[in-house]
Amino acid sequence: MTDPVHILTINGGSSSIKFALYQIGEPLVRMLHGKIDRIGLPDTSLEFNDRIRNQQGINSFVASDPKSAANSLIDWFERQHGFASVKAVGHRVVHGMKHTEPMLATQELLDELHRIVPFDPEHLPREIELIKAFRQRRPKLPQVACFDTAFHHTMPRVAKLLPIPRRYDAQGVQRYGFHGLSYAYLMQELERLAGAQAANGRVILAHLGNGASLAAVRDGHSLDTTMGLTPAAGLMMSTRSGDIDPGLISFLARSEQMTAEQFDRMINRESGLLGISETSSDMRDLLEREAEDVRAAEAVALFCYQTKKGIGAYAAALGGLDTLVFAGGIGENAPPVRLRICADLGFLGIELDELRNAENAQVISADTSRVVVRVIRTDEELMIARSVCHVLGFDASIKDI
Repeated sequence: MTDPVHILTINGGSSSIKFALYQIGEPLVRMLHGKIDRIGLPDTSLEFNDRIRNQQGINSFVASDPKSAANSLIDWFERQHGFASVKAVGHRVVHGMKHTEPMLATQELLDELHRIVPFDPEHLPREIELIKAFRQRRPKLPQVACFDTAFHHTMPRVAKLLPIPRRYDAQGVQRYGFHGLSYAYLMQELERLAGAQAANGRVILAHLGNGASLAAVRDGHSLDTTMGLTPAAGLMMSTRSGDIDPGLISFLARSEQMTAEQFDRMINRESGLLGISETSSDMRDLLEREAEDVRAAEAVALFCYQTKKGIGAYAAALGGLDTLVFAGGIGENAPPVRLRICADLGFLGIELDELRNAENAQVISADTSRVVVRVIRTDEELMIARSVCHVLGFDASIKDI
Protein backbone atom coordinates (compact mmCIF):
# COMPACT_ATOMS: atom_id res chain seq x y z
CA MET A 1 0.00 0.00 0.00
CA THR A 2 1.19 3.51 -0.76
CA ASP A 3 1.44 6.19 1.91
CA PRO A 4 -1.44 8.69 1.94
CA VAL A 5 -0.96 12.00 0.15
CA HIS A 6 -2.30 15.20 1.64
CA ILE A 7 -3.20 18.71 0.49
CA LEU A 8 -3.13 21.65 2.88
CA THR A 9 -5.59 24.50 2.30
CA ILE A 10 -5.08 28.00 3.67
CA ASN A 11 -7.87 30.57 3.80
CA GLY A 12 -6.44 33.80 5.14
CA GLY A 13 -8.72 36.62 6.28
CA SER A 14 -8.10 40.08 7.66
CA SER A 15 -7.59 38.80 11.23
CA SER A 16 -7.84 35.02 10.93
CA ILE A 17 -6.47 32.01 9.06
CA LYS A 18 -8.62 28.96 8.38
CA PHE A 19 -6.82 25.76 7.44
CA ALA A 20 -7.64 22.18 6.52
CA LEU A 21 -5.73 19.02 5.64
CA TYR A 22 -7.23 16.75 2.97
CA GLN A 23 -6.22 13.22 2.09
CA ILE A 24 -6.29 12.64 -1.65
CA GLY A 25 -8.34 9.70 -2.81
CA GLU A 26 -11.82 8.59 -3.73
CA PRO A 27 -13.18 10.80 -2.23
CA LEU A 28 -11.21 13.72 -0.78
CA VAL A 29 -11.28 13.30 3.00
CA ARG A 30 -10.78 16.16 5.43
CA MET A 31 -8.44 14.86 8.11
CA LEU A 32 -7.80 18.03 10.10
CA HIS A 33 -9.16 21.55 10.17
CA GLY A 34 -8.94 24.62 12.32
CA LYS A 35 -8.57 28.35 12.62
CA ILE A 36 -6.23 30.97 14.02
CA ASP A 37 -8.37 33.83 15.27
CA ARG A 38 -7.77 37.43 16.39
CA ILE A 39 -4.32 37.77 14.79
CA GLY A 40 -2.52 40.83 16.13
CA LEU A 41 -4.44 40.88 19.43
CA PRO A 42 -3.26 39.64 22.84
CA ASP A 43 -5.76 36.75 22.98
CA THR A 44 -4.87 35.08 19.66
CA SER A 45 -5.87 31.41 19.65
CA LEU A 46 -5.58 28.32 17.45
CA GLU A 47 -8.59 26.02 17.41
CA PHE A 48 -8.30 22.62 15.73
CA ASN A 49 -10.09 19.34 15.14
CA ASP A 50 -7.76 16.44 14.29
CA ARG A 51 -9.59 13.47 12.80
CA ILE A 52 -6.36 11.47 12.50
CA ARG A 53 -5.67 11.48 16.25
CA ASN A 54 -9.30 12.01 17.30
CA GLN A 55 -8.29 15.20 19.11
CA GLN A 56 -9.61 18.71 19.28
CA GLY A 57 -8.68 21.75 21.30
CA ILE A 58 -7.89 25.42 21.57
CA ASN A 59 -4.33 26.63 22.10
CA SER A 60 -3.13 30.10 22.99
CA PHE A 61 -1.04 31.47 20.16
CA VAL A 62 1.48 34.26 19.61
CA ALA A 63 0.84 36.03 16.30
CA SER A 64 1.44 39.76 16.20
CA ASP A 65 1.03 40.01 12.40
CA PRO A 66 0.26 37.78 9.38
CA LYS A 67 3.92 36.82 8.85
CA SER A 68 4.43 35.65 12.43
CA ALA A 69 1.05 33.91 12.33
CA ALA A 70 2.09 32.01 9.20
CA ASN A 71 5.41 30.91 10.69
CA SER A 72 3.80 29.88 13.97
CA LEU A 73 1.19 27.91 12.02
CA ILE A 74 3.90 26.10 10.04
CA ASP A 75 5.70 25.31 13.34
CA TRP A 76 2.47 23.84 14.67
CA PHE A 77 1.85 21.85 11.50
CA GLU A 78 5.32 20.33 11.57
CA ARG A 79 4.45 18.79 14.93
CA GLN A 80 1.27 17.21 13.54
CA HIS A 81 0.93 13.77 12.04
CA GLY A 82 0.36 13.98 8.29
CA PHE A 83 2.18 17.21 7.51
CA ALA A 84 5.24 15.34 6.21
CA SER A 85 3.04 13.85 3.47
CA VAL A 86 1.67 17.21 2.30
CA LYS A 87 2.37 17.47 -1.43
CA ALA A 88 0.85 20.90 -2.11
CA VAL A 89 -0.68 23.95 -0.47
CA GLY A 90 -3.72 25.75 -1.83
CA HIS A 91 -4.41 29.38 -0.92
CA ARG A 92 -7.54 31.47 -1.22
CA VAL A 93 -6.52 34.72 -2.94
CA VAL A 94 -9.34 37.24 -2.73
CA HIS A 95 -8.44 39.42 -5.73
CA GLY A 96 -7.20 37.90 -8.98
CA MET A 97 -8.31 40.60 -11.44
CA LYS A 98 -8.14 38.99 -14.90
CA HIS A 99 -7.23 35.47 -13.76
CA THR A 100 -10.00 33.00 -14.52
CA GLU A 101 -8.46 29.75 -13.22
CA PRO A 102 -6.37 28.68 -10.21
CA MET A 103 -2.65 28.64 -10.93
CA LEU A 104 0.74 27.88 -9.43
CA ALA A 105 1.99 30.61 -7.12
CA THR A 106 5.17 31.47 -9.02
CA GLN A 107 7.40 34.44 -8.31
CA GLU A 108 5.89 36.09 -11.38
CA LEU A 109 2.41 35.75 -9.88
CA LEU A 110 3.60 37.10 -6.51
CA ASP A 111 5.08 40.14 -8.28
CA GLU A 112 1.76 40.69 -10.02
CA LEU A 113 -0.16 40.39 -6.75
CA HIS A 114 2.15 43.00 -5.22
CA ARG A 115 1.30 45.36 -8.07
CA ILE A 116 -2.45 45.02 -7.57
CA VAL A 117 -2.41 45.45 -3.77
CA PRO A 118 -4.12 48.89 -4.14
CA PHE A 119 -7.20 47.02 -5.45
CA ASP A 120 -7.49 45.05 -2.20
CA PRO A 121 -5.26 46.38 0.60
CA GLU A 122 -7.38 44.58 3.20
CA HIS A 123 -6.59 41.03 2.03
CA LEU A 124 -3.81 40.77 -0.55
CA PRO A 125 -0.84 41.74 1.68
CA ARG A 126 -1.80 39.04 4.19
CA GLU A 127 -2.30 36.42 1.50
CA ILE A 128 1.05 37.27 -0.09
CA GLU A 129 2.75 36.92 3.31
CA LEU A 130 1.22 33.46 3.76
CA ILE A 131 2.47 32.25 0.37
CA LYS A 132 5.94 33.71 1.00
CA ALA A 133 6.15 32.13 4.45
CA PHE A 134 5.42 28.65 3.11
CA ARG A 135 7.85 29.22 0.22
CA GLN A 136 10.63 30.22 2.61
CA ARG A 137 10.07 27.26 4.92
CA ARG A 138 9.24 24.67 2.24
CA PRO A 139 10.67 26.03 -1.03
CA LYS A 140 10.01 22.83 -3.02
CA LEU A 141 6.38 22.51 -1.94
CA PRO A 142 4.02 23.52 -4.80
CA GLN A 143 1.56 26.25 -3.91
CA VAL A 144 -1.62 27.04 -5.83
CA ALA A 145 -3.45 30.37 -5.80
CA CYS A 146 -7.25 30.04 -6.00
CA PHE A 147 -8.90 33.34 -6.91
CA ASP A 148 -12.17 34.48 -5.37
CA THR A 149 -12.84 36.72 -8.36
CA ALA A 150 -12.50 33.96 -10.98
CA PHE A 151 -16.11 32.72 -10.71
CA HIS A 152 -17.40 36.09 -11.90
CA HIS A 153 -15.26 36.44 -15.02
CA THR A 154 -18.28 35.38 -17.11
CA MET A 155 -20.28 38.47 -16.14
CA PRO A 156 -21.31 40.48 -19.20
CA ARG A 157 -19.56 43.79 -19.74
CA VAL A 158 -22.67 45.75 -18.78
CA ALA A 159 -22.47 44.19 -15.30
CA LYS A 160 -18.75 44.93 -14.95
CA LEU A 161 -18.74 48.56 -16.07
CA LEU A 162 -18.81 51.31 -13.44
CA PRO A 163 -20.47 54.60 -14.48
CA ILE A 164 -17.35 56.76 -14.03
CA PRO A 165 -14.99 58.21 -16.68
CA ARG A 166 -14.00 55.52 -19.16
CA ARG A 167 -10.26 56.00 -18.59
CA TYR A 168 -10.56 54.21 -15.25
CA ASP A 169 -11.97 51.11 -16.91
CA ALA A 170 -8.75 50.90 -18.90
CA GLN A 171 -6.89 50.84 -15.58
CA GLY A 172 -8.88 47.85 -14.37
CA VAL A 173 -11.43 49.74 -12.27
CA GLN A 174 -14.58 47.65 -12.67
CA ARG A 175 -16.88 45.25 -10.86
CA TYR A 176 -15.01 42.02 -10.09
CA GLY A 177 -17.12 40.34 -7.43
CA PHE A 178 -15.93 38.05 -4.66
CA HIS A 179 -16.98 34.96 -2.67
CA GLY A 180 -16.22 33.08 -5.88
CA LEU A 181 -14.84 29.95 -4.23
CA SER A 182 -18.00 29.69 -2.15
CA TYR A 183 -20.21 30.25 -5.18
CA ALA A 184 -18.35 27.67 -7.27
CA TYR A 185 -18.78 25.12 -4.48
CA LEU A 186 -22.48 25.96 -4.08
CA MET A 187 -23.10 25.43 -7.79
CA GLN A 188 -21.38 22.04 -7.70
CA GLU A 189 -23.46 21.07 -4.67
CA LEU A 190 -26.66 22.32 -6.28
CA GLU A 191 -26.02 20.09 -9.28
CA ARG A 192 -25.23 17.13 -7.00
CA LEU A 193 -28.35 17.63 -4.90
CA ALA A 194 -30.88 18.77 -7.51
CA GLY A 195 -29.45 17.81 -10.88
CA ALA A 196 -28.11 19.61 -13.93
CA GLN A 197 -31.43 21.18 -14.83
CA ALA A 198 -31.55 23.09 -11.53
CA ALA A 199 -27.89 24.13 -11.76
CA ASN A 200 -28.46 25.41 -15.31
CA GLY A 201 -31.58 27.32 -14.37
CA ARG A 202 -32.04 30.82 -12.95
CA VAL A 203 -30.30 30.81 -9.58
CA ILE A 204 -29.64 33.42 -6.91
CA LEU A 205 -26.90 32.53 -4.43
CA ALA A 206 -26.93 34.38 -1.08
CA HIS A 207 -23.62 34.08 0.77
CA LEU A 208 -24.53 35.78 4.06
CA GLY A 209 -21.85 35.87 6.73
CA ASN A 210 -19.36 38.38 8.11
CA GLY A 211 -19.00 39.27 4.46
CA ALA A 212 -22.27 39.18 2.56
CA SER A 213 -23.07 39.15 -1.14
CA LEU A 214 -25.52 37.89 -3.74
CA ALA A 215 -24.79 36.38 -7.13
CA ALA A 216 -27.14 35.95 -10.07
CA VAL A 217 -26.31 32.76 -12.00
CA ARG A 218 -27.85 31.43 -15.23
CA ASP A 219 -26.72 28.38 -17.21
CA GLY A 220 -24.09 27.89 -14.51
CA HIS A 221 -22.43 31.26 -15.18
CA SER A 222 -22.29 34.40 -13.07
CA LEU A 223 -24.33 37.24 -14.57
CA ASP A 224 -23.99 39.75 -11.76
CA THR A 225 -22.93 40.06 -8.12
CA THR A 226 -23.30 42.69 -5.43
CA MET A 227 -19.66 43.14 -4.45
CA GLY A 228 -17.74 45.35 -6.85
CA LEU A 229 -14.20 46.64 -7.26
CA THR A 230 -13.65 45.74 -3.59
CA PRO A 231 -15.44 43.48 -1.10
CA ALA A 232 -16.78 46.60 0.66
CA ALA A 233 -19.49 47.12 -1.98
CA GLY A 234 -23.00 45.72 -2.17
CA LEU A 235 -24.99 44.46 0.81
CA MET A 236 -24.58 45.68 4.37
CA MET A 237 -22.29 43.26 6.24
CA SER A 238 -21.01 42.64 9.77
CA THR A 239 -18.66 45.64 9.83
CA ARG A 240 -18.73 46.83 6.18
CA SER A 241 -21.17 49.44 4.99
CA GLY A 242 -21.90 48.02 1.56
CA ASP A 243 -23.15 50.52 -1.02
CA ILE A 244 -23.42 54.12 0.21
CA ASP A 245 -23.87 57.56 -1.33
CA PRO A 246 -20.43 58.50 -2.78
CA GLY A 247 -21.14 62.09 -1.75
CA LEU A 248 -20.60 60.98 1.83
CA ILE A 249 -16.85 61.02 1.22
CA SER A 250 -16.67 64.76 0.54
CA PHE A 251 -19.31 65.52 3.18
CA LEU A 252 -17.28 63.87 5.94
CA ALA A 253 -14.05 65.38 4.62
CA ARG A 254 -15.61 68.84 4.99
CA SER A 255 -17.59 68.33 8.19
CA GLU A 256 -15.13 66.17 10.15
CA GLN A 257 -11.88 66.58 8.19
CA MET A 258 -11.98 62.81 7.70
CA THR A 259 -9.05 61.45 5.70
CA ALA A 260 -9.24 58.75 3.03
CA GLU A 261 -7.62 56.28 5.46
CA GLN A 262 -10.16 57.10 8.18
CA PHE A 263 -13.03 56.76 5.72
CA ASP A 264 -11.70 53.39 4.55
CA ARG A 265 -11.49 52.17 8.14
CA MET A 266 -15.02 53.39 8.86
CA ILE A 267 -16.70 51.63 5.92
CA ASN A 268 -14.72 48.40 6.38
CA ARG A 269 -14.46 47.96 10.16
CA GLU A 270 -16.89 50.28 11.92
CA SER A 271 -20.07 50.10 9.83
CA GLY A 272 -22.65 47.48 8.88
CA LEU A 273 -24.33 45.60 11.74
CA LEU A 274 -21.77 46.99 14.19
CA GLY A 275 -22.23 50.57 13.09
CA ILE A 276 -26.04 50.52 13.22
CA SER A 277 -26.35 48.51 16.45
CA GLU A 278 -23.39 50.16 18.21
CA THR A 279 -23.02 46.92 20.16
CA SER A 280 -22.11 43.90 18.01
CA SER A 281 -21.22 42.75 14.51
CA ASP A 282 -22.61 39.27 15.26
CA MET A 283 -26.12 38.55 14.00
CA ARG A 284 -26.68 36.06 16.84
CA ASP A 285 -26.14 38.79 19.45
CA LEU A 286 -28.45 41.19 17.64
CA LEU A 287 -31.29 38.66 17.31
CA GLU A 288 -31.08 38.06 21.06
CA ARG A 289 -31.18 41.79 21.86
CA GLU A 290 -33.61 43.14 19.27
CA ALA A 291 -36.69 42.87 21.51
CA GLU A 292 -35.26 45.35 24.02
CA ASP A 293 -32.72 47.29 21.93
CA VAL A 294 -34.08 49.31 19.01
CA ARG A 295 -30.56 49.70 17.59
CA ALA A 296 -30.15 45.92 17.32
CA ALA A 297 -33.63 45.63 15.79
CA GLU A 298 -32.85 48.27 13.18
CA ALA A 299 -29.54 46.59 12.28
CA VAL A 300 -31.31 43.25 11.66
CA ALA A 301 -34.13 44.94 9.77
CA LEU A 302 -31.77 46.84 7.47
CA PHE A 303 -29.74 43.71 6.71
CA CYS A 304 -32.88 41.76 5.77
CA TYR A 305 -34.34 44.66 3.79
CA GLN A 306 -31.22 45.16 1.69
CA THR A 307 -30.93 41.45 0.97
CA LYS A 308 -34.62 41.29 -0.01
CA LYS A 309 -34.13 44.21 -2.43
CA GLY A 310 -31.08 42.50 -3.92
CA ILE A 311 -33.00 39.28 -4.55
CA GLY A 312 -35.74 41.24 -6.31
CA ALA A 313 -33.21 43.06 -8.48
CA TYR A 314 -31.43 39.86 -9.48
CA ALA A 315 -34.69 38.08 -10.26
CA ALA A 316 -35.27 40.92 -12.74
CA ALA A 317 -31.76 40.53 -14.19
CA LEU A 318 -32.32 36.79 -14.61
CA GLY A 319 -35.77 37.17 -16.12
CA GLY A 320 -37.30 35.11 -13.34
CA LEU A 321 -36.12 32.75 -10.62
CA ASP A 322 -36.00 28.99 -10.20
CA THR A 323 -33.73 28.45 -7.17
CA LEU A 324 -32.62 30.56 -4.20
CA VAL A 325 -29.72 29.26 -2.12
CA PHE A 326 -28.75 30.54 1.34
CA ALA A 327 -25.19 29.93 2.56
CA GLY A 328 -22.61 31.44 4.91
CA GLY A 329 -22.74 31.73 8.69
CA ILE A 330 -25.96 33.78 8.72
CA GLY A 331 -27.54 32.17 5.68
CA GLU A 332 -27.01 28.66 7.05
CA ASN A 333 -27.85 29.22 10.71
CA ALA A 334 -30.32 32.08 11.15
CA PRO A 335 -33.90 30.97 10.34
CA PRO A 336 -35.44 34.31 11.46
CA VAL A 337 -33.24 36.19 9.01
CA ARG A 338 -34.14 33.89 6.11
CA LEU A 339 -37.84 34.19 7.00
CA ARG A 340 -37.74 38.00 7.01
CA ILE A 341 -35.77 38.16 3.78
CA CYS A 342 -38.29 35.95 1.98
CA ALA A 343 -41.38 37.60 3.45
CA ASP A 344 -43.53 39.33 0.81
CA LEU A 345 -41.58 37.73 -2.05
CA GLY A 346 -44.53 35.56 -3.01
CA PHE A 347 -44.91 37.57 -6.21
CA LEU A 348 -41.58 36.03 -7.30
CA GLY A 349 -42.81 32.55 -6.44
CA ILE A 350 -40.97 32.32 -3.09
CA GLU A 351 -42.91 30.66 -0.27
CA LEU A 352 -41.15 29.26 2.80
CA ASP A 353 -42.23 26.34 4.94
CA GLU A 354 -41.74 27.77 8.44
CA LEU A 355 -41.10 24.38 10.08
CA ARG A 356 -38.51 23.35 7.51
CA ASN A 357 -36.89 26.77 7.81
CA ALA A 358 -36.76 26.55 11.63
CA GLU A 359 -35.09 23.13 11.34
CA ASN A 360 -32.46 24.38 8.83
CA ALA A 361 -33.61 21.72 6.38
CA GLN A 362 -31.88 21.37 3.01
CA VAL A 363 -35.04 22.55 1.26
CA ILE A 364 -36.94 25.22 3.22
CA SER A 365 -39.52 26.22 0.61
CA ALA A 366 -43.11 25.01 0.76
CA ASP A 367 -44.26 22.29 -1.62
CA THR A 368 -46.44 24.91 -3.34
CA SER A 369 -43.53 27.34 -3.87
CA ARG A 370 -42.63 27.90 -7.53
CA VAL A 371 -39.07 28.74 -6.44
CA VAL A 372 -37.06 26.08 -4.61
CA VAL A 373 -35.32 27.66 -1.63
CA ARG A 374 -32.34 25.72 -0.30
CA VAL A 375 -29.82 25.94 2.52
CA ILE A 376 -26.41 24.61 1.46
CA ARG A 377 -23.42 24.69 3.79
CA THR A 378 -20.59 26.19 1.84
CA ASP A 379 -17.04 24.84 1.97
CA GLU A 380 -14.36 27.12 0.54
CA GLU A 381 -11.57 24.89 1.85
CA LEU A 382 -12.86 21.85 -0.05
CA MET A 383 -13.14 23.99 -3.18
CA ILE A 384 -9.49 25.02 -2.74
CA ALA A 385 -8.47 21.37 -2.36
CA ARG A 386 -10.36 20.43 -5.53
CA SER A 387 -8.66 23.29 -7.38
CA VAL A 388 -5.22 22.09 -6.28
CA CYS A 389 -6.01 18.60 -7.56
CA HIS A 390 -7.10 20.10 -10.87
CA VAL A 391 -3.97 22.25 -11.31
CA LEU A 392 -1.48 19.58 -10.26
CA GLY A 393 -3.25 16.61 -11.84
CA PHE A 394 -3.86 14.73 -8.61
CA ASP A 395 -6.46 11.97 -8.87
CA ALA A 396 -9.29 13.03 -6.55
CA SER A 397 -13.04 12.80 -6.65
CA ILE A 398 -15.10 15.95 -6.33
CA LYS A 399 -17.12 14.16 -3.70
CA ASP A 400 -16.52 14.62 0.02
CA ILE A 401 -17.51 12.81 3.19
